[in-house]
Amino acid sequence: MEQYDICVIGAGPSGYAAAMRAIDFGRKVILIERGKVGGAAIYDGALTSKTTWELAMRVAGINEMLQSQNRKLFSMDWEDVQQTVRESIFDRKQQFSAHLKLLKEETSTVRFRHARGSAYLLTDHEVLITSKKGEEVIHAEHIIIATGSRPRKLPNIEVDEKIIMTSDGIHHMDHYPKSLVILGAGVIGCEYATIFSNFGKTKVYLIDRADRILPFEDEDIAKMVSDNLEKKGVTIHSTAKLERMEIVDGEVEYEISNTDGTTEVIRVEKALLSVGRIPNSENLGLENAGVTVDQRGYITDHNTQTKIPNIYAVGDVSGHIALVNMGEIEARHAVEQIVGYDHIDESVSYDNICTIMFLDPEVAAVGMNEQNCIEKGIPVKVVKLDFSCIARAIAMRKTQGFFKIIVTDDDQMRILGMRAIGEHASSAIQAIGLLIKMNQPIEVLADLVHPHPSIIEGIQECVRMLLNKSIFKSAVMKDAMQCYRRNALEVEHLQEL
Repeated sequence: MEQYDICVIGAGPSGYAAAMRAIDFGRKVILIERGKVGGAAIYDGALTSKTTWELAMRVAGINEMLQSQNRKLFSMDWEDVQQTVRESIFDRKQQFSAHLKLLKEETSTVRFRHARGSAYLLTDHEVLITSKKGEEVIHAEHIIIATGSRPRKLPNIEVDEKIIMTSDGIHHMDHYPKSLVILGAGVIGCEYATIFSNFGKTKVYLIDRADRILPFEDEDIAKMVSDNLEKKGVTIHSTAKLERMEIVDGEVEYEISNTDGTTEVIRVEKALLSVGRIPNSENLGLENAGVTVDQRGYITDHNTQTKIPNIYAVGDVSGHIALVNMGEIEARHAVEQIVGYDHIDESVSYDNICTIMFLDPEVAAVGMNEQNCIEKGIPVKVVKLDFSCIARAIAMRKTQGFFKIIVTDDDQMRILGMRAIGEHASSAIQAIGLLIKMNQPIEVLADLVHPHPSIIEGIQECVRMLLNKSIFKSAVMKDAMQCYRRNALEVEHLQEL
């Protein structure tokens, strides 16, 4: 029986990161994957959807310019979209394939094995690998489970991945659908609504059970995204309950009920279910090792470690925050706990995660938002700066959007979070994320010399507003600059003199 220091089950972003970190410490490691290395981060997930989003945003940008000049609009064939997505997948796949090959062929010190097959725990140390070559049992001192997740389906809706689809099927269509209904107005649902409305070939309907899209975000963020979707022709069914969705004559018929008691029956060509994801925790033999899962199927853990001391769970299967960057952090943390790394953080922190929402405009976030602070009863100061005040945004002719920074309502003004919506939003929040992690004061950003012209100069102006030393004064730029105190009961507007 082959002996390993660490066995990693699943070669998506989390599992791959765990295996590579184990190599850093000279451990003998085996990485087991039944499907494709890279997982949903490459296939039918982040890379495919973001490649498509980039194309859709370019098409929309070109057409916005052409429309302003009363010229014929640009059209991109779906096959060209698909070809670009395939090229992106190929490039990333080749990087992983070449990396794995070179690890085995050109290094003499790395003790690493990539095993193709399904993994099944026989005990807390023994793993059965089943592949086309047969069965093999290996022994591992430590096991890291990183099996990821898959799109959630609903019991009363038949998903064939051709007419009614999840994110696993949406990229495999052979044409733009004439009409598409999306069930779920969270990040992914709004992302696909953005994509297909920006291509301009599809009438999009978005079913939202809440009174507004993106209910976890502040209303000003959600409203800008919602307004833009509606301008692109998206119909948003707010506070709507889906009564049924079924395939009728090769199309999708759905019925919704509204709060006023009315019902609507609508026929569309395709449907996309965007109602979350569920963990891949079945058929792993977890019970044989004593590993437990909660009612939703997520592996229960504390700081990545399960109740069985030598077994860890990271990434989507652990049920924390389902993001590639967070899964990689958890994976590295698990390995560092295993090897007793001296410089390891005491626990994984989820407080300063930088996230991106690929919408129109792009939305980026770190830390808490306003409604988080209200819910927790934290009095705050909030500062907002419109993109129309930023020279780079004016030069780009992309002045829709704003920066919003939230700080404690005291003399320290410790940063609690930031929201950015607009061009280059995802590039702008990193400095704030670093300040939160390092617990540094806002003066650091105020005194830093920012590149000019750049979008991130807007962050510096926000901080200067808090310190009463901004270039523009909010007292005379009330529509574009705001600074106010906020608690659960009231808002007090502040102005620089």
